[in-house]
Amino acid sequence: MELLGAATVVLLVCIACLFSFAAWRWKSGKGKMPPGPAPLPILGNVLQVKPKNLAKTLQKLSEEYGPVFTVHLGSDPVVVLHGHDVVKEALIDRADEFAARGHMPIGDRANNGLGIIFSNNEGWLQVRRFALTTLRNFGMGKRSIEERIQEETEYLLEEINKTKGMVRTPFDPTFMLSCAVSNVICSIVFGKRYDYKDKKFLALMNNMNNIFEMMNSHWGQLYQMFSNILSYLPGPHNKIFAEFDDLKAFVSEEVKIHQDSLDPSSPQDFIDCFLSKMQEEKENPNSSFYMKNLITSTFDLFIAGTETTSTTVRYGLLLLLKYPKIQEKVQEEIDRIVGRSRRPCVADRTQMPYTDAVVHEMQRFIALIPLGLPHTVTKDTRFREYVIPKGTTIYPILSSVLHDSKEFPDPNEFNPEHFLNKNGTFRKSEFFMPFSAGKRICPGEGLARMEIFLLIATILQNFTLKPIIDPQKIDITPTLSGTGNVPPAYQLCALPR
Repeated sequence: MELLGAATVVLLVCIACLFSFAAWRWKSGKGKMPPGPAPLPILGNVLQVKPKNLAKTLQKLSEEYGPVFTVHLGSDPVVVLHGHDVVKEALIDRADEFAARGHMPIGDRANNGLGIIFSNNEGWLQVRRFALTTLRNFGMGKRSIEERIQEETEYLLEEINKTKGMVRTPFDPTFMLSCAVSNVICSIVFGKRYDYKDKKFLALMNNMNNIFEMMNSHWGQLYQMFSNILSYLPGPHNKIFAEFDDLKAFVSEEVKIHQDSLDPSSPQDFIDCFLSKMQEEKENPNSSFYMKNLITSTFDLFIAGTETTSTTVRYGLLLLLKYPKIQEKVQEEIDRIVGRSRRPCVADRTQMPYTDAVVHEMQRFIALIPLGLPHTVTKDTRFREYVIPKGTTIYPILSSVLHDSKEFPDPNEFNPEHFLNKNGTFRKSEFFMPFSAGKRICPGEGLARMEIFLLIATILQNFTLKPIIDPQKIDITPTLSGTGNVPPAYQLCALPR
C-alpha cells in the first residue's frame, strides 16, 4: 500500500515537472513565436479549445492574445490569423511565403500527398495549372458552362415538381441539390450526367454528405488534433476513410472506362485530357502526371465541385425559409428583370442587385469553411513582430473576415443590405472571401458562384418555398461547426408560382 502511494506521488511529481518544463519552454524557447495559451504536454491546448466549435473558441482567444497568436492543437503549434488585415497580409500580400498547404491529417491520409487540395511542391503547382486550364477549356467561366448549369436546373425543376401540385408533400432538398450541383462538375470531369434516381449516384452523394459531417463532428476534430494516436485506435473516426475509399473506387472505375475509349486527338473531359498528358510525359521519370495522381485529382474536383456548393445552396434555402420577406423581394426582382418566359442567366446579375446581395449574404453569413483550409510557411518567416518557423501550420480564419463587425454591422444577422449601397446598387467588399484568397484560392470559385446564383434565382422564379413550421422557430445554427459549418436538417414545401 505504501509502495503504491509512493508511486502515485512520483507520477504526480513527474507530471508537474513536465507541465513546468512545457510552460518554461513556451515562455522562453519560442521567444519570437506569436503569444498564446501555455500548452499541456501531448494534449496541447485541449482544455481551452472546443472541437465542436473551433472558430468561436479561436475568436475568444484572439480577444485575449490579438490577431496573430499560437495555439497547440494536440502537440503541434498552429499560428492563427484572425481578422481581415492579417489574413489579407498573409494570403494576398505575401502569398508566396504562405502558399503551401498546412497539415490536415484527414486530408493527408485520404490523399497521400497527391491531388490538388492537400498536396504541396512543384508537382501540385503543375497539376493545379493543368486542372485550371482544362476546366477553362471545357467552359468554366464561359457561356458554355452556363448553358450546362441552366440545362441541369431544368432537371432539378422537374424533380421538385414531382412533389405533387398545389398540395405539396414536404421534402428534404439535400439529395436533389447534391445531384444537380454534382452533375455540372460530372459533365466536365466524367463527360456525362447521372439520373437523380441512379442508386449508385445517390450512394456517392451520401458518401460526400457523410464525409462533410464526419470531418466536422467531434470525433473528426479530435482526429485532426491527435491523429498520431487515433490512427492506431478503433473508433467512429475511422468510418470517414471507408467513405473516401468508396468515392475513389468509383473514380477508378470511370478512369478505366476512359482508358478503353480514349482518343487523344479528341478528349471529351478532364480524365481524357489527363490520360493524354500521361502519354505525353511517359518518358519523364519526374512527371506529376501518373495514374494515382489522376485518380486523386479527379476525386478532388468531384468532391470539391459537389459538396461545398450544394451545402451552400441548401443552407441558403433554409435562410429564405426563415426570412420570407427577403424571399419575396428576390422574387419581385426576378419577375421585373427576367420575367417568366425565359430562365435567369449570369448577365442578369448586374441588373439584379438585391438578388446578388442575397446570394453574397448567404455565403458571408454561412461562412461554410470558417477556419479556411490550413496553410504553412515555406521558410522561416518574419510576420509583423514575430518569426514563424518553416513548416508551421497556419489557420487563416475566414469567418473572422466574413463576420467583421466594422465591415458588416451586426455580422451575426442575415441582412442583404450588407452588400447594398444606400441607393440600392450592389456593394462589393474585399472582405468577401468565402473561397479563401491568394495562391490557394478555390480553383472552382467562378463555377461555384455561377451555380449558386443561377440555382437560387431559377428555383425562386418557379417556386415559393414554405417551411413546415413557423419561420420564427426555424433554427439556422449549424449542427456541427469544425472545419466546416453543417446546416441543420429540414424539410420544405415548394409551391409553383
